[in-house]
Amino acid sequence: MVAIVDYGVGNLFSLKSSFEMIGVETVVTSDEGVLDAADRIILPGVGAFEDAAKKLRETGLGDAVKKQAAKGKPIMGICLGMQLLFDKSFEYGEHEGLGLIKGEIRPIADVITKDLKIPHIGWNALRFSGEKHKIFKYLNEGDFVYFVHSYYAADCDEAVIATAEYGAELTAAAAQGNVCGCQFHPEKSGDVGLKILKAFCEMEA
Repeated sequence: MVAIVDYGVGNLFSLKSSFEMIGVETVVTSDEGVLDAADRIILPGVGAFEDAAKKLRETGLGDAVKKQAAKGKPIMGICLGMQLLFDKSFEYGEHEGLGLIKGEIRPIADVITKDLKIPHIGWNALRFSGEKHKIFKYLNEGDFVYFVHSYYAADCDEAVIATAEYGAELTAAAAQGNVCGCQFHPEKSGDVGLKILKAFCEMEA
């Protein structure tokens, strides 16, 4: 069973529908006991880092996710959910993340060319970094996925498993041990996204 963390921020039911399309049982939950019983966990998220991090702290779900990560359970963050896995973010200030992946979240405006629009919205090709990560086992390099973001993961070279070009090579996905994250939206990326979710569900705990 896959548990989708419900802390008040995220496109939860679109994600749930995507897992149903690949025949995987899911539950949307804010119950720590359910997270403990799940085989793997999805941390979604849309909106501002500070607000989301605050909700994770106030609900205790941030500590619950870290506890499950320490047990070796496969965890995937999506979009803002991925960014929350990192040490900290510089989105309108400096805010602490979950610290499950080493690195920082910074504005893409600092690194892309000035003629490009922010947020970065649209389809971009994935470029794998190093050996293909297990969540990409069913993908080919150059497959397209759908992005919506204004910030990106930086100072995390060792964790980067894929990049996408948008005026600069931006982190598209990152992983550290049993914890991984996608800056793009698998649930909005058609068959390619479903293949990523399928591969995640095959990750060993």
